[in-house]
Amino acid sequence: MTETRNDVEDAGTRAPAARQAPEEVPRPKGLGPLGWLRWGWRQLTTMRTALILLFLVALGSVPGSILPQRGQAPEKVVAYLDEHRTLGPWLDRFSMFDVFAAPWFAAIYILLFVSLAGCVIPRAMQHYRSMRARPPAAPRNLGRLPQSATYETDTSPDDVLAEARKVLRGRRFRVDISGGAASAEKGYLGETGNLLFHLALLALLFALGLGNLFGYRGDVLLMEGRTFANSLSQYDQFTPGRAFNDGELAPFTVSLDDFKAEFETGGDKRGQATRFNADVRFRATPGGKEERYDLRMNHPLKVGGAKVYLLGHGYAPVFTVRDAKGNVAFQDSVPFIVMEGRNLTSEGVIKAPDAEPDQLAFYGILWPTAMASEDGKQIVSGFPAPLRPVVTITSFKGDIGLDSGTPQSVYKLEGIGKTLQPVKDGQKLLEPGETFTLPGGAGSITFDGLKEYATLSVNHDPGRIPALVAAILAVLGVATSFMVRRRRVWVRASAAEGGRTVVEVGGLTLGSATSEFDDIVTALRGEPDGPATESKE
Repeated sequence: MTETRNDVEDAGTRAPAARQAPEEVPRPKGLGPLGWLRWGWRQLTTMRTALILLFLVALGSVPGSILPQRGQAPEKVVAYLDEHRTLGPWLDRFSMFDVFAAPWFAAIYILLFVSLAGCVIPRAMQHYRSMRARPPAAPRNLGRLPQSATYETDTSPDDVLAEARKVLRGRRFRVDISGGAASAEKGYLGETGNLLFHLALLALLFALGLGNLFGYRGDVLLMEGRTFANSLSQYDQFTPGRAFNDGELAPFTVSLDDFKAEFETGGDKRGQATRFNADVRFRATPGGKEERYDLRMNHPLKVGGAKVYLLGHGYAPVFTVRDAKGNVAFQDSVPFIVMEGRNLTSEGVIKAPDAEPDQLAFYGILWPTAMASEDGKQIVSGFPAPLRPVVTITSFKGDIGLDSGTPQSVYKLEGIGKTLQPVKDGQKLLEPGETFTLPGGAGSITFDGLKEYATLSVNHDPGRIPALVAAILAVLGVATSFMVRRRRVWVRASAAEGGRTVVEVGGLTLGSATSEFDDIVTALRGEPDGPATESKE
């Protein structure tokens, strides 16, 4: 058949009309809000994200250990800001002086908690289901497994599998027989330990958060012969948890009867403390029985759900101040703050607002064991014990400023050079029992003696015991995960020529239980009929 010219022309004419426009491929739809949330949840609940967040928590804790924190040492924060007027305000904007209460640290902490929960809880559920599932079926070729053996026996296949069930169950394997083979598995405890470690880590984070929310910590300076009652007004410094209520303070009391400190007297360690002991009496409740306790370093007193720790000690000189009329305007012990830790050189302030006609104030420096410096121009303390206590007194008179209503520190004099003027020739060295009469008949001050004080830290942390339990479980879990491995054994029995039975044994022991595999094969064979025809380890 030939094609005519008219047919070709007609075909050429019809070709453009026959072309059809290509169908538009539908554009893929976006994930949508729900899809993005699902994607974000998958990313958050991966172990990689949990490790990154754990690293960020550790990294975020570094500034808290380097820079002073407001919760522990607010005065050091003020000093740091004064010394670093450019860098300090920038650090403060990012909460570097209150790291563990910063919003960014809380965000990392919460994300880590959610990430671990999203990782571990589904894994725990999956692990539970796998523990209850049947052991995996036997592979087609047991000879390809890391441990395998083959032998022949006169015992029937059913009896071989029955004996295999007995032997493997005696070794604490989970056994299932199907398809002419016995499947056995054990070693789930390793994965259980791994999950226990992660769950314990999750519980540890929860316990730490519980302590930060409902716990509290306070510091108090307690002088000999004084009593501390557990109330907010008695604390020198108090740091409550975010959800703490002051009505939860247990009404216990602690009294300091005597403080004893012993120091090295010779050698390179001369002056180092060897013993700190605070003889205290305490009551758990106002009407409760009074008990005694020897409070020492690292041996806290447990009372009222809190622990009372001994942090340190210092000296509190006793002074008597008389005004210009000869009346006693002040008579008490005054705690001096340690300036130099090795030999306990200390400083303190004495205020006598009841003195008339002018109020009196004094700034003092205490040397527990006063001696001349090497150049003979200064007084220094040569030993921390009070072998020869000497106080240098600098006197002031005027208006101390206590009546203004503005709170003042008991360790600092306000208004010097303004409302409070130095007394001319008002400096004097005093030993115990000596009196300094101020020039112009302004009054006098007597150094009566020396007492000691102890600094105590009261710590209430409701998450302490849960955190301890979680830490112990975490150690046990990680140890178990390293010590126990998953082990699987399969036994296949099939009839051979001559009425004998071919027994194939294969094992997956992750290279840690070769001897166990050999023992299983030996137990299955009973009295060996001869060497195995094939064995691989």
